[in-house]
Amino acid sequence: MGLILEYIPEQEPAIFMLVQTRPVAVGNNQHGTNNSPFSENSYYSFIQISAWIARIAKKNPKLVSRIHIGNTFENRPMYLLKVGKPSGLKKAIFMDCGIHAREWISPSFCQWFLKETYGKDKNMTDILDNMNFYVLPVFNIDGYIWSWTQNRLWRKNRSTISNSSCVGVDLNRNFNVAWGTIDASKKPCDETYCGSSAESEPETRAVATFIRKQLSSIKAYLTMHSYSQMILFPYGYSYEKTMNHEELNEIAKGAVEAIESLYGKKYRHGTSAATIYPSSGCSDDWTYNQGIKYSFTFELRDKGKHGFLLPESEIKPTCEEIMLAVKFIANYILNLTD
Repeated sequence: MGLILEYIPEQEPAIFMLVQTRPVAVGNNQHGTNNSPFSENSYYSFIQISAWIARIAKKNPKLVSRIHIGNTFENRPMYLLKVGKPSGLKKAIFMDCGIHAREWISPSFCQWFLKETYGKDKNMTDILDNMNFYVLPVFNIDGYIWSWTQNRLWRKNRSTISNSSCVGVDLNRNFNVAWGTIDASKKPCDETYCGSSAESEPETRAVATFIRKQLSSIKAYLTMHSYSQMILFPYGYSYEKTMNHEELNEIAKGAVEAIESLYGKKYRHGTSAATIYPSSGCSDDWTYNQGIKYSFTFELRDKGKHGFLLPESEIKPTCEEIMLAVKFIANYILNLTD
């Protein structure tokens, strides 16, 4: 890709920074086009993703509706998709992808999920007959576009910062939960800059506001990241165990077993603080503290060989195995009696 990479040790394992960047083209998929059909072996630009999800909603109005929840810092509209058969009050799962711009496999999974939902798999059809999914295909739109066009390993959003030449806030340090305390920098040039205040960023506010309005129905929260091959649950900001720690651990264990059953890939599971590293202001801790007891962070493939530059050949198997884990969690939520 014409990139010069250098590994720089940081708090996160095997994180690497881009020393020199050039505009990115992936496979046959140039970032300026928007008419490509969905392929399970390609990454897609935001223009393409946006056009595709608009078509999905238009073609399936009885199953998919598009909801505008806010705008990004650069004033791009944020749409999530509500997926499920219309009926009375139903349980729901909120799932977001692409909160960190460089983690391209994450939006690919949300696309895969939308493609594979209703009618193609009996279990998934049964789930959507009785449950809704709120799917945010790309959380950090501005950053994702920057990652495609300027800096492949960009992480943050693209907000400008007063009295600083540096740009961007780490949206997964910007939620109002132990904000700014652990693995969250107050220095705007740092990768984990947490913003000027909790929910300072329009993207964070848009998601948090929507979730707060839907707390009566949202029973689980899933956020897709890469890389490390893990399923994590609260807390990240503390080593203290949650009230339902054992239950969360059993669910995560079942989910990683479902993943392993397909291609034999090993995923670890446990609390964020103990399994990967302590961090604050993260979305899963925030949703948990809002009362969403089943909040999980997925770290998708791989374990560091390719890192954020996961080859397109890995998209399909990654999405297939993660789909099994999502279905496992969805079935668990569906069978709850409360």
